Amino acid sequence: MEFTLTRLTGFLLSLVFATPFCLSPASRPQKWTADSVLNMMDAGARDFRTLTASIENIKYTAVVKDTSTESGQMWFRKKDEKMRIDFSKPDPRTILRSGDSLSIYTPKINRVEEYNLGKNRSLVDQYVLLGFGSRSDSVKKSYTVAFVGEEELDGKKTLLLELVPKSDDIRAQISKIHMWIDESAWLPLQQKFFESGSGDYFIFHYSDIKKNLKIDDSKFKADWPKNATKIKPRG
Repeated sequence: MEFTLTRLTGFLLSLVFATPFCLSPASRPQKWTADSVLNMMDAGARDFRTLTASIENIKYTAVVKDTSTESGQMWFRKKDEKMRIDFSKPDPRTILRSGDSLSIYTPKINRVEEYNLGKNRSLVDQYVLLGFGSRSDSVKKSYTVAFVGEEELDGKKTLLLELVPKSDDIRAQISKIHMWIDESAWLPLQQKFFESGSGDYFIFHYSDIKKNLKIDDSKFKADWPKNATKIKPRG
């Protein structure tokens, strides 16, 4: 499967709001606003160190009315910006990030695609840093944020936010983002990214999220065969 820059960015976007946090019912605001939800997410990000979760990546292509789904596991460690996603269905695939380096291994063809984020690092980090200690004012600096309402998802009450990028460059790729935040546990259950000008979208759906578990260094090492073909695709 072709892994375009938009799709590459999409996988990194999946880390944006993964910041589980719990508050007692008595401390919840009675009337939600975009500001109050963002403030809660900021509070939950203060002690964030690691994340593990099951993940589904659902891609809809409007022109052919086709929906494809990948599922697997993800691990993320904030201190050294290391991330791993192992997709197991329908086809095995591993995505490994360490700082500026990102590799995608496809066992079926024994091939590794190697990317250097380079000049795209600031674009990626603008998303990645949103959920990990950044303040609400920095979120609002990059997005126009609106509180849409409460919805039920996976049998849980969620708070739905809509974010519209203020940057023309970002908006040329992603017109808006919808996020469903679990009202009881303060973790994201789902994010939906609307691609600009096409009607296409992709969804990241999370389950079994665990925060601040110890993740062994070996999880972030390239463990594919030494004879795998390595290529360096252009943007």
